[in-house]
Formats: sequence, structure tokens, C-alpha cells
Amino acid sequence: MSLTILNRALLLRFFRGLLLVAACVSGIAAAQESASGDHVKVRWLAPDTFGPGEETVGFYFEVDPGWHVYWRNAGDSGAAPRFDFAGASGELGEIQWPFPVRLPIEHLTNLGYEGDVAYLFSAKPDASRMEIVVSLEWLVCKVDCIPGYGNMTLSRPVAESAQWQPEDKALRDKFAARVPSSANVGDFPWTLRTVSAEPQADSLQLVLETEGGSNRPAPDVFPLDGGLLTARAPEVEQSGDTVRYTFQRVPGAAVTPTTGFVISDGTRAWQLDDVEVQAAATSAPDGRPVPVDSGQPLWLLVLAAIAGGAILNLMPCVFPVLSIKLFGLVGPEAEASGRLKEGLRYAAGVLVTFAALGALLLVLRAGGAAIGWGFQLQSAPVVLGLILLFWVMALSFSGLYEFGHHLMNLAGNSRGGAFVTGVLAVFVAAPCTGPFMGAALGAATLLPAWGAMAIFLGLGIGLALPFVLLCAFPALLNRLPAPGPWMETLRQFLAFPLYATVIWLLWVLGRLVGESGWVIGAMLMLTVVFAFWLGRHQFRGSRWIAWGLVLAALVMSFGAANKLQQNGNAAKGVQLQSETGWQPYDRNAISQALARKQAVFIDYTAAWCITCQVNKKLVLESEEVEAMFQKNNVYLVRADWTDQDREITRALGELGRNSVPVYAWYAPGEREPVLLPQILKADMIEALFTDE
Repeated sequence: MSLTILNRALLLRFFRGLLLVAACVSGIAAAQESASGDHVKVRWLAPDTFGPGEETVGFYFEVDPGWHVYWRNAGDSGAAPRFDFAGASGELGEIQWPFPVRLPIEHLTNLGYEGDVAYLFSAKPDASRMEIVVSLEWLVCKVDCIPGYGNMTLSRPVAESAQWQPEDKALRDKFAARVPSSANVGDFPWTLRTVSAEPQADSLQLVLETEGGSNRPAPDVFPLDGGLLTARAPEVEQSGDTVRYTFQRVPGAAVTPTTGFVISDGTRAWQLDDVEVQAAATSAPDGRPVPVDSGQPLWLLVLAAIAGGAILNLMPCVFPVLSIKLFGLVGPEAEASGRLKEGLRYAAGVLVTFAALGALLLVLRAGGAAIGWGFQLQSAPVVLGLILLFWVMALSFSGLYEFGHHLMNLAGNSRGGAFVTGVLAVFVAAPCTGPFMGAALGAATLLPAWGAMAIFLGLGIGLALPFVLLCAFPALLNRLPAPGPWMETLRQFLAFPLYATVIWLLWVLGRLVGESGWVIGAMLMLTVVFAFWLGRHQFRGSRWIAWGLVLAALVMSFGAANKLQQNGNAAKGVQLQSETGWQPYDRNAISQALARKQAVFIDYTAAWCITCQVNKKLVLESEEVEAMFQKNNVYLVRADWTDQDREITRALGELGRNSVPVYAWYAPGEREPVLLPQILKADMIEALFTDE
């Protein structure tokens, strides 16, 4: 049985404590005061005796000539060293990183240190001896790279004042002077004017102005976020007192709300943290932001949304809800004179739900949340609730149990039933975007709230329009057969699409919370069926027992699903390991593939997207297409958005999309992607290689 996260943390602390005690008792601390590997030796920079106050100490890396180690943002390749402190008899601060230099390695650019360097941190003892136990990992590179590992222990007495070896203190002070100070302390010689980025461009601009009007040389600027900006030296434009830096963004990286930089004049450095990025804006010559146009007239986007909503009626994920509507149309109640009212009620349900989901998405985005269309099926409890709903509806259609026709009335025949059916249609169908929906929804994220809401309502109009037309024109309904005994057979037949939907949703739940999702969903379904059976047997208290079982099953299953998803036990990456050639989404890996001029194909997908799964099975995983990808050495990426991955949400936003499927193709040597249609064919993939 696997340990829980809490148990793991407690055990880790226990073993770290044992390691610290063993180091103190064994008396072999001196033998562990250094570590070494190929081309690297590491030793402490620490005093012989600690004082009672805070002291700056560190790890001194002595690196062979021509080799280098890395900064906190390693750049296009490489990795920063790791320092895992197992324990200390005092307080330890965060690692302090001296400002780096750019290290061009063939066509890549890394950020690190040529020669020796010291990684520093603060230490304050709270006992008569200062004890520190740490595990180190590092990567040392020339052209090839060699990883290194080591364990180090520091044991020093505490006296009235610190006593240093002069050469060690000089080394410590040398590298401490290279650690960036805050740009807000008052001695920062430049003024930050703006940081701006346009979502559709591949760059980010930083504008500095010389403090006091003096004509200083342009300083070096290093990005802190390697997932947003490449390590390549920015383009520098200096005009008078203003310096403009243009950085290249990592392909597929969306604009983040804030970012950070280290600015160095070659001797000292200053750090800018949490600098606001003017997303969706460019900069005027004076540094002020200029709004960005969405690029398409709103009326055209709304028409595209209406077309996408109409075509959504043909998507496989909508069929179970269409079956409910169809049964309502051919039932005895369909002969009533209020068909148009029923159609309008259904349209109202669709429009209200589209507006509610759109408003929620806009509110969450305004609050800085990384979220996209179809977010309702990224929640395990919501998926479990839909499993229960469609399971109960399917049982009713099969005639296993009659609920006094309450369920049927709710689903299609009561005055409020058409409205509820419209709500269900949107809630289940919206994630399956049609051919015109992707661009419209992507544009909605760049428009003002009123424009975005117009697009959401356009999608609702398109989805509701076919059913409203059926209700408004009796001639269309007259083509349906008259009610009769065949209706019971039809009702039982229409249960099977609902069962299929339950199976699909169980698979989605499994992708969200792991294999346990199947067990949770199946046990809930079994309990509900048993409760129905129990309720039909009229012994004393049977109905109360049945309701109690259902209530207990609901509480336990929804609680377990929510806890598993929060604990991150999802198994969405497991399937990728068995899929030949496909890699999980990783910005750095994609950037490296593009840097070596390798073609890249990214499949933005989700378990709850039926269109995605159809394209995957019929096209992307066909022998013909797999052979083409392999022959042309394509780096294949499957960006699984099932579980609301923030990085994938940002990547979709960079492409002007907030829904799936999206297929992005980067030709060899190209940094700008080509977006393929949402309905794939094998000849479309073949054209990617024949058109080169």
C-alpha cells in the first residue's frame, strides 16, 4: 500500500533528523565537509567559529577550465544545482545566486558561471554548535554534460564572534558583492518604464530609463522565468536616456501576469521581482501601452460562433441529450399546442447556461486564474455528478425503475423540462468545440466583457436554433411517425447512448483522479441500483434504508473524488508512457527541439473532448500517420488538458485559443506555428511534409 503524502513528509523529516543526529554523534564531520565529481570540487565557505548572529556562508564550486555550472535559470539547456537541506541546528535562508553570464553553446544559450562560483545563504545558530546536513546535485558542462551528487556536513562551534580564514572570507565577500540586491532599495541607477508583450507576437519588451538623466551604458538583463523568455541575448535599442530590450519568448509560452529580471552593470546587480506585464498591449515610443485590436470585426466573430454552435448539434457528445429531446417530440405530449413555447424554453436554458459559463470564465480570468472553455469537466466532482445523472436517466429509459415519471417530466415533458434539457445540452456539449468555435472562443478572451458575452450568446443561439425550428414549423414535426407502442421500444433503445456516455465519463474520471476513479464511479452506480431495488420491496423501513445508502454513497464518493484530485493522484501521464513517440507537454523540451530545427507537432487534447479522441484514434495514431511522423523526425507532444493544466492553458492562450482540440505544427526551423483544422484527415498531415 502506498504511503499518504502526510506519512511521506513525516518519514522524510524523521530520516533527516536521524541523519543530522548521526552526523553530530559520529565525529566524522570533517570527512563530509567537501564533495567532488568529474571536473568539480565543492567545499564550504564558512567560518571556523560562528558568532551568535546571522552569518553568510555558502558552497564554493571549483570548476575545471572550460567547464561551467548554472544559474537559477539555466537557459536553453542545463540545470541549476540543487541543495536539499536535511537538517540544521539553526535558521537557514534561501540560496543567493550571483548574477550570471551568457554561455553560447553551439546554437543554444545558457546562463551560468565560467570558472569558480559560490552559492551563498544565511545561517543563524540557535545552539552551542552550528550543524548543517545537506545533499547536493549539480550539472557541469563543456559541450557534453556530467551530473554530480554529494552529501556535505558542517559542524562548527558557536562563540562570541565569528572567526574566518582570511582567504575564505575574501571569497565569500567577492561573490556576495555579485548577489543582486532589490531594485527598490534606492540605489538602482535606472527607472523601469514598462514591460509589455503582445499575445500574438513572440517577443517581450522591457524599457529602462537612466536615473538622473546620465548617459549610462546599457546594462545586461537576465530573465528569471526560463519558461517565458529564452536565454538568448535580447535586442538592445538605446536612444538618449532610454534603453529598450526585446526578448524572444519561449515558443508556446503565454504572457504571464508578472515576471522578473536581474539587471547587471558587470560589477553589481539588482533584481526586479513581480513586474507587471502589460499583456495584450504593445508599447509606444514613449513606453506607454497601446491597446491591441482583436483583429476581426465582432459581427463576423458572432456569426462564426452561431455557425459553430449549430454544428455542435452534430457532435457525438451531444447525441445523448438529443435523444431526450427527440423522445419528448414524439411523445403524446408533443401533440399539445405549445410546441413553440417548449422550443423557446429549451433555447432559454441553452442561452442562460452559456451566459453563466461565459460569465464565470470571464470572472475567473479577471481574477488571474488560468482556465479555459470546458473547465466544468476538469472537476472530478462535476464529472461524478454527470455520471450519476446519466446513469439514473439510462435506468429510467430502460424501464428498470419508474420514478412516478418525475425524471421524465424533468428531462423533457414538464413546463420546466425543456429548460433543464437546454442546461444539460450546454453543460455536456460545450467542451466538444465545433470547427468554428475555437477561433470565436479564443477571440472572446481578448475582447471586452460585452463583446465576449456576445460570442457566448452566439454559440447558444446556434446550438438552440435547430430544435427551435423543429418546434416552430409543424410541417417538420409532421414527418415524425404518430405515437404508438413503438415508442416504448424507442425509449429503451435511446438508453444505450446514455450508457455509452456513462462509460465515457468514467474514463474521464479515471484520467482526472487515477484508476481509483473507475472504482469510485462504479461503486456509486452499484449503490444507486441496489437502493432502487431495495426501495421497491415494501418491507418496513426499506425506503429510508435506500435513501440512507444513497446519501452515504454520495458523501463518500464525492469526497473521495475531490480529495484524490486535490492530492494530485491523477494518472493522466501514465498513458503517455505507453504511447510510442508522444511526449508530455514541456516548454523547455519544445524550445530545445525548435532550437535544433526539428519539426514539432503538438496535440492539445483532453479526455472529455470526443472530437479529440476521434482524431487521435482515426488519424494521429493510424499506422500511416505514425510512419510519416517517424520518417520526418517529428517531435510529438500530447498536451493533455484534462486536469486543468495551467501551462497548457497559457499555451492555448498564446495561440489565441481557450478550448480543444488544437493542433499546432512547427515546420523545421520555424518558430511560428500553423494551426490545423479541428477535424483531421490523414492527407492534411501528409500535406505538412509535401508542401515543404
